Amino acid sequence: MSENLIEQGKKNAAIKAVEENIKENMILGIGSGSTVVYAVERIAELNKEKDLNLKCIPTSFQSYQLIVENGLTLVSLDQYPEIDLDIDGADEIDKNLNLIKGGGGCLVQEKIIASNSKILVVIADFRKNSEKLGEKWKKGVPIEVIPIAYVPIMKKLEKLGGKPVLRMAQAKAGPLVTDNGNFIIDVDFGIMEDPSELNEKIIRISGVVDTGFFIGMVAKAYIGQEDGNVLVLK
Repeated sequence: MSENLIEQGKKNAAIKAVEENIKENMILGIGSGSTVVYAVERIAELNKEKDLNLKCIPTSFQSYQLIVENGLTLVSLDQYPEIDLDIDGADEIDKNLNLIKGGGGCLVQEKIIASNSKILVVIADFRKNSEKLGEKWKKGVPIEVIPIAYVPIMKKLEKLGGKPVLRMAQAKAGPLVTDNGNFIIDVDFGIMEDPSELNEKIIRISGVVDTGFFIGMVAKAYIGQEDGNVLVLK
């Protein structure tokens, strides 16, 4: 499978999602990841062509830069606590449209924006589409934690049947630090039959800020296929 075909699938999914969901005067949440780049480029084109007066709220430093570089109007959640539409990517999507997110380390801010949006639309390619979570995404469920608590949290995650690993930074010595100043633990639970129940158990552990599970939040998923078509799941 060539990288070009995968990229084309992502681009097609992003463009279709934007063209079917973006309307005039919307407050938009802008997610993170490689697929979102294509969405923002199309949003900027439409905004200019049709004078849509869109306002965009970023979920990460990457999406902040995308908004600014594409000449879109940057606003904050303080100004607009109710968001019309959030467009984001995913690391894995199951048949019930539950997600694993956080491979890029922005899960908490992504979830805050998603939970304050009337509609969450997800764009991805076919490699992310699974029957059950944990089937294709093998890097574990990202969990953002308060640094002082990471060791006891890892012990508790082991008791829940997980294999936790503290995510390390790529270009510096030591753990990855999120935009919120926290650590991320990636936990391999294998294939998950009931991600909702597992999510509830993890959230109750003191020191856990949030998980990369997005349960029951997605309205539509646009998935770029190998042949260039786009599968729309609702």
